[in-house]
Amino acid sequence: MKAQWLRYMLGVGVVYFCLMAAAHFMGLKYPLLFVYYDTPFYAYQDKIISFAVLAYASLFYAAIRHVQVVPMALFALGVTVLGLAAVNVSSDLQSVLQGQGTLMYWFQTGFFAVYFLVLLWLYQGSPKSQS
Repeated sequence: MKAQWLRYMLGVGVVYFCLMAAAHFMGLKYPLLFVYYDTPFYAYQDKIISFAVLAYASLFYAAIRHVQVVPMALFALGVTVLGLAAVNVSSDLQSVLQGQGTLMYWFQTGFFAVYFLVLLWLYQGSPKSQS
């Protein structure tokens, strides 16, 4: 049962990362699809981010097909959570926020962290052989 939920939740990730990639490619700055949605940006950077986010979608799709890939997807997502946390407390971010708070960024970082923990929990209870 957990294996089916794991596949479903990985599929949610595939869809989410595709939507995030599309939002970045088109410059649609919506919270959850665009973590730092209200900061200055360059359109070419967001196009680059959109291609990188498609790598996440591909990795999560591969994890649906081959359970052995799940640890790599978890690693990538875990590093992302740590990276977003580091950016959230960085002086670089503070310099562009000009006193604005980071609560929404922390909310989005928390969203990724909860997703990571759910996937980890589902993976730990799933058969590790190829399905």
